This record gives sequence, structure tokens and C-alpha cells, in this order.
Amino acid sequence: MTKILKNFLDESGRLTGYPSKRKMKLHALIYLAQKIDPNVTYTEKEINEILNRWHTFGDPATLRRELYTHRFLDRNKNGTEYFMEEKQPTIEELEAKYS
Repeated sequence: MTKILKNFLDESGRLTGYPSKRKMKLHALIYLAQKIDPNVTYTEKEINEILNRWHTFGDPATLRRELYTHRFLDRNKNGTEYFMEEKQPTIEELEAKYS
């Protein structure tokens, strides 16, 4: 995974940019999803803090929305609690969805 994203990661493993190509974007989302504990329910602020630790371009809201849109994260109806989806999408499923 990190080999694919090597041009988007700094020496600490943080994303330095959000890829514009869909395939790379999906790999970046999988990479970020792996940084979130699937056994914990988070507030929006806590999810943002995790995402901020793993990227350098200062846009946790976009990353959070993308993780939600692509079904890595789910949230309660009022958006105050976030948690990992039980079944995480694979790169193959995501690529098939957009091809």
C-alpha cells in the first residue's frame, strides 16, 4: 500500500496531498482507514484529530467525508458519533464500482 502511495507520503508516513486520480484517491482512503481503530466510536473532533496526524495539507473535513462516502466510516444520524463500517470496502470493490 505505501509503495503505491510513496509519492504522496512524507518520511513520517503522512499524506502530503490528496491524489486527483480516483485509483490513487481510493488507495489513500484505504491507507487512512487503517489508522482508525474499528473498535472505537469517535466524535467528529476525534476523527479529525486522527486524520490530522496522518496528513499534512490541513483538510480533515474532506478526508472524513470521503471516508464516509466510500463506506469506510459510518456515523449516527446527527453526525456526532463516527465508527468504522463492519465490512471495509476493498480496492477491487471500489474500482469495480467506478469503472
